[in-house]
Amino acid sequence: MTPQPAFEHRWLWLTLGWALVLGVIYLSLTPAPIEVPVAEGDKLGHLLAYGALMIWFSNVYEKRIPRVVLAIGFMATGIALEFVQRWTGFRTFDVMDMAANASGVLAGWALAPPRLPNLLRRIETLFHHWKRN
Repeated sequence: MTPQPAFEHRWLWLTLGWALVLGVIYLSLTPAPIEVPVAEGDKLGHLLAYGALMIWFSNVYEKRIPRVVLAIGFMATGIALEFVQRWTGFRTFDVMDMAANASGVLAGWALAPPRLPNLLRRIETLFHHWKRN
């Protein structure tokens, strides 16, 4: 398999990715979390948030070792945030939220390239095509 060329806009993809991480942290600690109007909707929110983080960063980091580090880091973040929620006095600690976070990370890994296309590479390709025309 030939190595992929470096991203031209890697700084942008990383900046947006870290903004997503900050958004997840904020939403985890705000006194007014997003309500998902289905049974156990908060678990669905956890799954989607951590899945999105893993997919995003797996599009940026295509090699296995960085992905393993990211997956461990995201799972650790999800666990740590549950403990911080307990300390806030207005949020609750929930082991099932930790499980939903970890499940999201694993689902994100499963849906990441090469199983699905690298969306950031596609965006850059479209941008180059648009720029040439």
